[in-house]
Amino acid sequence: MGQCHAVLLVDRAVLRVKGEDARKFLQGLITSDINALADGGAAHAGLLNPQGKILFDFFVAAAGNGFLIDIAKDMAGELKQRLGFYRLRAAVEIVDETGWQVAATWGEHPHEPEGAIVYADPRLTELGYRLFLPADAELAMLGCAGAEEQDYHARRIRLGVPEGGRDYAFGDAFPHEALFDQLHGVDFTKGCFIGQEVVSRMEHRGTARKRILPVESSNPLPPPGTSVEAAGVAIGTLGSVHGKTGLALIRLDRAGEALARGAVLTAGDVKLTLRRPAFVRFEMPETISA
Repeated sequence: MGQCHAVLLVDRAVLRVKGEDARKFLQGLITSDINALADGGAAHAGLLNPQGKILFDFFVAAAGNGFLIDIAKDMAGELKQRLGFYRLRAAVEIVDETGWQVAATWGEHPHEPEGAIVYADPRLTELGYRLFLPADAELAMLGCAGAEEQDYHARRIRLGVPEGGRDYAFGDAFPHEALFDQLHGVDFTKGCFIGQEVVSRMEHRGTARKRILPVESSNPLPPPGTSVEAAGVAIGTLGSVHGKTGLALIRLDRAGEALARGAVLTAGDVKLTLRRPAFVRFEMPETISA
């Protein structure tokens, strides 16, 4: 089996946006630049509200005369409806694609079954590959050792990569807070998209006060949604959890001030340490570990 690991992401669904105006249509709506995507190329992107907050996060891959969208299954119907609202007179069709399944692999490059679309995860090299697989394709065809979804999420959490609906609430977080600016989820040079003015202003003024960061403890972490506190004052919220590691949306300024005066960060009755992911480029308080 080599050193490749693969898992079917059964909580994901696939939409297809096709038609003569598909590229122009999506380009004017979503946060990433898809104009340069060739067949099989993919981007990590979001669709925002006019106030600049994330309504949906997804992957979009160029495929034939349109694009395939890999999105959380419980958000697919809502995204289809929202895209239909913006369609107006564009020559675009938005359809459910039940003939596809979504998988992820990490380690060595997987085999590519006939008809599959395989692309490097556009967020972070260490995450490996994502795949659109025909519905009748078996995971064993990838030549990888089988893994569980919890293994994929454990790796994502350890690397410090957030996921919508798990680490931030849709409609309540800005792209900077969800690390879109660090993980190739937003293009600041592509021109207009919904919410672009707000997001660009945050980028140029450096006004993002909250960020999602890895948290660690010597004990198992409490459930997602637990308040992260410093001396009894809330400074964030716990998101994804795997054993003694997790992700949390944190007010960086308040965390830095608390740690500088020797306060202990806690979630429930568990002491936490904040960790700086290797990929981040924004400034962080010196009291937060590298």
